[in-house]
Amino acid sequence: MDVLVASDLDRTLIYSDRALALAGPDRLAPRLLCVEVYQGRPLSFMTERAAALLADLARQARFVPSTTRTREQYERVGLPGPAPGRAPEYAICANGGQLLVDGVPDGDWRAEITARIAAGSAPLEEVVRRLALCADPEWTHKRRVADELFAYLVVDRAALPAGWLAELTGWCAEHGWAVSLQGRKVYAVPAPLTKSAALAEVVRRTGPTTVLAAGDSLLDADLLLAADAGWRPGHGELADSGWTAPGVTALDEVGVAAGEEIVRRFLTGAGGGAGAGDGGAAGGVAPAGAPATAG
Repeated sequence: MDVLVASDLDRTLIYSDRALALAGPDRLAPRLLCVEVYQGRPLSFMTERAAALLADLARQARFVPSTTRTREQYERVGLPGPAPGRAPEYAICANGGQLLVDGVPDGDWRAEITARIAAGSAPLEEVVRRLALCADPEWTHKRRVADELFAYLVVDRAALPAGWLAELTGWCAEHGWAVSLQGRKVYAVPAPLTKSAALAEVVRRTGPTTVLAAGDSLLDADLLLAADAGWRPGHGELADSGWTAPGVTALDEVGVAAGEEIVRRFLTGAGGGAGAGDGGAAGGVAPAGAPATAG
């Protein structure tokens, strides 16, 4: 396929009930499709129209889910596609630490990214100790290590002390790590561990002529910059900070409506029009390539 589409999942394509951001009268709310169940309960959703558009997209382009979720967390998600139950050919998990090929982890890629992290970042254990010291149990609900690659906290976001996030970000930067606040989670990730690094490997193997991308968080910025065209929703870290870059379109839509619009833009960029009987307009594709700016 000539077009490769790499997209973040949570709060970009799929949404928890807290993140749906449904506005207007209930009777006008879009019909939703559950795409993730956890411990017997529905957890993540798309609109039915977005699901139909995504199935069309997967028939016309190589769709590569690109998520910070671990492989186990990613495998709970059942995205629509041309062949129900069939995993995408490629998927990026653990923020680029795992490259799945037909659902199976690629050992060569894991060895490569592990070597890059060892050469460019402080050890995971040092960062875990720092988080244990600076995360007050009063507002920290959980401390986790993901796939022996990075760490994150589940916090009461409203209770975070003023300046705490900036202080942690500065310390991590000095040690070759990056910090991202997404919803109730604070991620600490080694700087070489990026979605764009794994995307570059997929591009090397598949040779697409066009790469499209979408994401909402600071951990998605490099993914957007690596694409020929990208989109970010009207919510999330990138929107809150005013982040923009040439070739990246900032959408007005928020919540699950943004997810639908993103898939519509992907489909048009892949040459498939609005798709699935949808008459909505979509933006075209513009080249990217200059450094990001914050405003």
